[in-house]
Amino acid sequence: MRAFIAVVENEGFSAAARKTGRSKALLSKYVRELEDELGVLLVNRTTRQIALTAAGEVYHARASALLAELDHLNEDAREATGEARGKIRISAARTFGDAELGRCLVDFAAAHPAISLDIHLDDNFVDLLNEGFDVAVRMTRLGDSAMIARKLAELSFRLCASPTLIERVGTPKHPSELAGLPAVIDTNSRMLSNWGFRDPADGSPIAISVSGQFLANSPVAVREAVRAGLGFSVIPEFVVRDDLASGRLVSVLEPFMPQEAGIYAVFPHRRHLPTRVRLFVDFLAAWFRRNHCDGNETKAA
Repeated sequence: MRAFIAVVENEGFSAAARKTGRSKALLSKYVRELEDELGVLLVNRTTRQIALTAAGEVYHARASALLAELDHLNEDAREATGEARGKIRISAARTFGDAELGRCLVDFAAAHPAISLDIHLDDNFVDLLNEGFDVAVRMTRLGDSAMIARKLAELSFRLCASPTLIERVGTPKHPSELAGLPAVIDTNSRMLSNWGFRDPADGSPIAISVSGQFLANSPVAVREAVRAGLGFSVIPEFVVRDDLASGRLVSVLEPFMPQEAGIYAVFPHRRHLPTRVRLFVDFLAAWFRRNHCDGNETKAA
């Protein structure tokens, strides 16, 4: 069954052999024996590619689910009788991984030497299931999802500018004034050039379209452009904390900034959560509780 699934998911015997470290002939033998035992053809073979039969499609879907459940059962049984071990594949934003989260990951690795961490830092959102990640740490506002999330901390954003820019164009008193001022745009942000604010009087949303000459997919690059006076920008507070404290940057329109964003550990449904991943998420929650604030579990973004 595992040979058959490997061949299907790698789209051929040769690729599956490279992926699994087994020979192409052995994988072919296993799949042929499986077909003989079932009495049905699962895969149509040609010299260049494979194609699932109708029976193969049904068998692949059911077999994948069964083997995944078996693997989780085996993991839980092993981990219930001893130290949690194995690999955790983690996705996180590059900027956050290079800053606060990086310290947390190092602390976890030191505390759990039997668990290896495969960390992928990317500012783009990943599909956890299709890309094989166990957990993602995301800075976001919540939306509907089949994923489960545990809130680790609140996430604040600041609308920042350099003192020289403030001196040149003045301090905006309302978000509507940003429409005529230069902006630095983080292209990783879902807002892009349509920035959202909240009226402090009644909480109603305020949407403002902005524009500017500098766009980047990195909050750090955006911060540097804002430091240089190229425009206003909405930046995560932890990225500009030192700049605000030193006066290199100025925070404006704070009463209008939305507060519903957070830092979340996002993972597939908890029924299939290996013990080592649950241990990791619990560690994250405790670490952020010591360094930030309390979180809770909810539907993920």
